Amino acid sequence: MLTAFESDKGKVRAHNEDAGGVFLNTAASTCLVLVADGMGGHQAGDVASRMTVEGLEHAWQSAEFSTSEEAKNWLIQTIEEVNEHLLQYSKSHDECKGMGTTIVSAICTEEYVVVAHIGDSRCYIKNQYDFKQITSDHSLVNELVRSGQISAEDAENHPRKNVLMRALGTEEGVIVDVKTLTWEEGDLILLCSDGLTNKVSDEDMHEILASNLSLHEQAAQLTAMANEGGGEDNITVAVVQHQGRERGSE
Repeated sequence: MLTAFESDKGKVRAHNEDAGGVFLNTAASTCLVLVADGMGGHQAGDVASRMTVEGLEHAWQSAEFSTSEEAKNWLIQTIEEVNEHLLQYSKSHDECKGMGTTIVSAICTEEYVVVAHIGDSRCYIKNQYDFKQITSDHSLVNELVRSGQISAEDAENHPRKNVLMRALGTEEGVIVDVKTLTWEEGDLILLCSDGLTNKVSDEDMHEILASNLSLHEQAAQLTAMANEGGGEDNITVAVVQHQGRERGSE
């Protein structure tokens, strides 16, 4: 697999509350991809997103599974454990009370991808036929769109666009949405925070990802486009491309 990761604080925020990365475990052809967008007063958002990524990365080093169902169960269980850890930490640290984070994660193997998410950070897949969003935002405006109360166009500039209906670290018994996909050589997975999707359209993302740029250049170009659009939020982009069995990993 080929991978690229980029995280930028944008042009307005004083610091970056996003965290993430692409992590290999003992199977070099298997990777864990993470993007977390923290929220909370002071710098608590930094703490929530960083702790989430560190918790998942640590567990990943010893993760073992042989089927997509086992990978799915591992991802759900580990995210639930991280949720509990965040809750306990915020209860014992006054400066972190109310902190939380989104999480979008993907286990990528040669045969399948398991995607899990909470919040409005997203996952997309690009193959030779299509480019589509895999996740569904856990946000107020998305619920309003789904229920027919507002249109998708209205949602773009809705004043409560950033209100989340679900986040990691904010309550007990978090619900994790999980999907399992098959993919083939040349297919590409994009994970990103809303600092990208609020500024760059799906059409523009598809155009960049379908270009002949390297993955690192694509990630940099997407980040630059979000900053050119105003860069009011932190921007995090992770890209993974299936390279087939014979080529190994990069």
